Amino acid sequence: MSNQLSQLNKVGAKTEKTLNKLGLKTISDLVFYFPYRYEKYEDAPNLENIKINQPINFKGEIILIRNKRSFRKKMNITEALVSNDSGSLEIIWFNQPFIAKTLKPGDQVSLAGKITLKQGRLIMISPVYEKISYQKSNIHTENIVPVYSLTQDITQKQIRFLIHQALSKINKIPDYFSEETLKRQKLLSLEEAISKIHFPKDYRDIESAIERLKFSELFIFQLKSYFVRQQLDKKIAMPIPTKLTAIKKFINSLPYTLTNDQKKSAWTILKDISQNKPMSRILQGDVGSGKTIVALIAILNCVKNKKQSALMAPTEILAKQHYQTALELFQNLNFKIGLLTSKKQIANFELIKPKKQWPQEICQQADIIIGTHSLIQEKIKFKRLGLVIVDEQHRFGVNQRQEIIAKDIDDNNTKTTPHFLSMTATPIPRTLALTSFSGLNFSIISEKPKNRKETITKIIDSEQRNKMYTFIEQEINQGHQAFIVCPLIDPSDNFGAKSVKEEYEKLKNNHFPKIEMAILHGKMKTEEKEDIMKKFLDNKIKILISTSVIEVGVDIKNATIMLIEGAERFGLAQLHQFRGRIGRSELQSYCFLGLSEDQENVLTKDFNNKKTSLARLEALQKYQDGLSLAMIDLKNRGGGNFYGLEQSGSINFKYASLFDHEIIKKAEEEIKALTKNDPNLENQPQLLKKIQNSIEQTHLE
Repeated sequence: MSNQLSQLNKVGAKTEKTLNKLGLKTISDLVFYFPYRYEKYEDAPNLENIKINQPINFKGEIILIRNKRSFRKKMNITEALVSNDSGSLEIIWFNQPFIAKTLKPGDQVSLAGKITLKQGRLIMISPVYEKISYQKSNIHTENIVPVYSLTQDITQKQIRFLIHQALSKINKIPDYFSEETLKRQKLLSLEEAISKIHFPKDYRDIESAIERLKFSELFIFQLKSYFVRQQLDKKIAMPIPTKLTAIKKFINSLPYTLTNDQKKSAWTILKDISQNKPMSRILQGDVGSGKTIVALIAILNCVKNKKQSALMAPTEILAKQHYQTALELFQNLNFKIGLLTSKKQIANFELIKPKKQWPQEICQQADIIIGTHSLIQEKIKFKRLGLVIVDEQHRFGVNQRQEIIAKDIDDNNTKTTPHFLSMTATPIPRTLALTSFSGLNFSIISEKPKNRKETITKIIDSEQRNKMYTFIEQEINQGHQAFIVCPLIDPSDNFGAKSVKEEYEKLKNNHFPKIEMAILHGKMKTEEKEDIMKKFLDNKIKILISTSVIEVGVDIKNATIMLIEGAERFGLAQLHQFRGRIGRSELQSYCFLGLSEDQENVLTKDFNNKKTSLARLEALQKYQDGLSLAMIDLKNRGGGNFYGLEQSGSINFKYASLFDHEIIKKAEEEIKALTKNDPNLENQPQLLKKIQNSIEQTHLE
């Protein structure tokens, strides 16, 4: 059977183009396009016991149906009367006159929606409907109904109809797990799981389907790591012996004392890179925990062994900051340090070649090369690359991370692979660290540097704003600085969200006329952004009003205030990242969470809305560490994409979460069982086929 969407009933060129916008290009794509939530319609055969304002399913016969025009409101109204043995129910649809042509008196219909009571009459307004036919299932109105992400020009009924049709078109969905694995782990087959995830009979169907899909995601995640370790075991690296005297001297020169976690992580990394097998280690630490100095200790040791180090950052701002930090901390060591981004190539040594050749000259001559994606250009060739560090690794694609580490070096006619360190602030539970990476090395910095105070976090309403502005001014007068984050760049009537430009004018005119302020956003030119950040770093700018471009890595130790406008619009992880831009010294810091005006009005009137909207903001007030916040987010929003939670970057699951400890362990146990007597999984061809394409491009996923 053809896999083309055009083979499905009611899929013409226009519908196919609309489906393509959702990434759906084949019938198979439709089958694997899972719902993100469900509607539950309780069967209500008897109108006498009907539940008001609750989702119900009502079946009956259309007694009459007609269209009429409301001249006062200028809309079409379709009225119907539907009856069964328990009585009659009034139905109203707005601006859908075609319904009166689709449904006729005498038709048996199934309706899904809520019933309201108006002047003693039961009325169902704008229900979903479908004709009852004994030859087909009622997939839109009965029991548990799937809800899918949509785009313009397609409805839930259309996508359900097409997915139901697609499932019937595909005779057999091959499973990459063997019967033994399914039996051992008590899992549904892939075909059963897909059928039940789309059209479940009850919540047990959903739970069993999700358990299978979670297991699949976590199993494949760990199996990739297993094969990566196998590949790395075959490679050779340049051993980088530990220069203990130089390292101790450097650590003693620092203006602060390393935490125990920093010392342990640094020592473990140094031991790893002293081997002739390439290190492959993840360094995880919360925002502000001091991962960078650990990386710089490894870089110092590398350069002392006359080997190059490359540090790749996701943004130009962060790369420039790493460059400045390296210049400052290594200023007495005569290291050659270069910065390479798409728009900037500079070094602390003389570049003698024409400017077009500076990128290659930096990579050939520098001891330390810091940059963005520019480091993985095909023309870039390193001379003696011994260590690769990727900061905020989840912001790079797997291919990009692989490209930088794949720059093998010929050392005395022996092809060697650089040691690799990946740094991330993504909260990863210790259970996942110990089980999911199948031998890949993992270090966690859980302590914050000494003398750091917890950032005081507070939700601010309109009545507290003037008091807050006064407090900010007091902090500025004491020589400190402030960040103000807004959701938008330009003014908009989009639900009252504040913009950088509008907020700058308001604050400059009404609250801080004598304080030096500036704006920062992603559409500004690189030179302009760098100039503003330098002035802010030098304390010439006191208040920086910015979009989310300051989310990652920006380190202004003098900043003690973070005001996040429209805080309810940001995710919990992003809010935690924003807050991590302050509290980076011994100074007491404060994070204020401002609500959008429209949101504040809604919350004052609607307690239920308040409960859901403010849950993550209240969690941010209570907790300081990313792992606790991730667990709170999981509790509030549920696990996997089914409940609306996606992990970022390389750890990107639709259903699984980093806290599915039991499933993580089961997946690890199954890998051990399968590879015990078959290390290359030669007896599992379907499983190998499932992962082989991604394994070729994967490093640490």
